[in-house]
Amino acid sequence: MGGVIISGTGVFTPPDAISNEQLVESYNAHSENWNAENADAIEAGTLEKRELSSAAFIEKASGINNRYMMEGSGATEVGRMYPYLSKLASDDLMGTPAQVKMAYEAAMGALEEAGLTGADIDMVVISASMWERFIPSMATELQKMIGAKGFAFDMSMACSSATFGISTATDAIISGMATKALVVTAEYLTPIMNFEERDGHFIFGDAAVAMVLEREGESNSKAPFRINSRQLKTEFSKNIQVGFGSRTLIERDRISAPEQRFVQYGRTVFRELLPMVIDLVRDHLEETGRTVEDFKRFWLHQANINMNVFATKKLLGREPNQEDAPIILDDYANTAGAGCMIAFHMHKADFKPGDLGMICSFGASYSIGCFVVERL
Repeated sequence: MGGVIISGTGVFTPPDAISNEQLVESYNAHSENWNAENADAIEAGTLEKRELSSAAFIEKASGINNRYMMEGSGATEVGRMYPYLSKLASDDLMGTPAQVKMAYEAAMGALEEAGLTGADIDMVVISASMWERFIPSMATELQKMIGAKGFAFDMSMACSSATFGISTATDAIISGMATKALVVTAEYLTPIMNFEERDGHFIFGDAAVAMVLEREGESNSKAPFRINSRQLKTEFSKNIQVGFGSRTLIERDRISAPEQRFVQYGRTVFRELLPMVIDLVRDHLEETGRTVEDFKRFWLHQANINMNVFATKKLLGREPNQEDAPIILDDYANTAGAGCMIAFHMHKADFKPGDLGMICSFGASYSIGCFVVERL
C-alpha cells in the first residue's frame, strides 16, 4: 500500500471584512464613552482608564491589517461590541450552526479539487479550536450534508487542530479504517473575543479550511501532496486560554467575566513556545536526513508576524520572504488551527513534482504539528 496524500484543499472566507481602521474606530468610540461614564471611579483610582488604539499599533504588534467575520457588525457596534448570531443560515440549512456551514463551504471546495463527491468519503473530522455546539457532533451533521459514508467525529487541539486532525486521518487510512477522509478546521473564533480589550480585540478572524486525504495511487488528483513524515508534540501551558465551558452554565455570575473569553500572555508564549518549535523542526529534519535547503517553502501557523519572522529566520539563518514562508494573517488575522493550511492552500500551486514543503502549526496548550509534504 502506498502512502497518504492530500488530494484537495478548500477555503471558506466569511462575508464581513473588517479592517483595522474600522475596528479601531468603534473600539475608540466605545472606550471614550466608557471612560466618560466612569470618570469619577477613574479619578478615584478604583478603575483604570481605557487606553485608545490605532491601526498602526495593531499592524506593528501583529502584522494584521484585516480579518473576516461571520457577523462583523455587532463587534463594531458602539455600545454592543460583540457579534450577533450569524446571518448565514438559509432555508435549506436552518438550524445548522454557523461553524458547520463554514465547514460545508470549505469541504465542497476541497472535494472539487480532489475530483470527488461527498459519497466518496468514509471519514469526516471537524478539528477546531472552539465549538459552537458540542452535541450532536458537528462532524456528523457535515457527514449527512455531504452524503458521506463511514463515520465522523469532532476533535480539538487549539492552534494545531488542523495538523492533529490530518495526522489522525492519516493513521485511519494507513490502518484501513478509512479510504478517503475529509478533515475540516472551521474556526469560528470571533464570539470568544473581548472586543473591549485593547491588546486583544484585533487578534482573531473567522475562516475554514478543508483537506481531503487518500491513499497514494488510488486518487485522481491533479496535484497531490504526499505526507512523507510527521511529528506532533504537546506540553501543558495555561498561557493561552479560554475559560468558558460547562461550569460556566452553572456559575452564571461568571459568564461575562473577562477570563471566560480569550486570554493570552503573549511575551511568555513567544519566549517559551518558539524555541520548542525550532528544536522540534530541527530534530525532525535530522531524523529524516533533510536540511532547510531541501525545502521550497514553509507553511507556518499564522499567529503573529513577529513570531513567524523570528521562527523562519532562525530556521533559514537569514531574513525570510513571502516565497520562503507565506504570510496570510495580514488579510485573515489569526485563524488559529486553520492558518497554516490556509497558507498551504493559497501558496501551493507553483510546486512541481519532487518539490518539498513543510507544514508547521504551533500554539495553545502548547501544541506543535510538523509535516513534510512532497508534490507528486
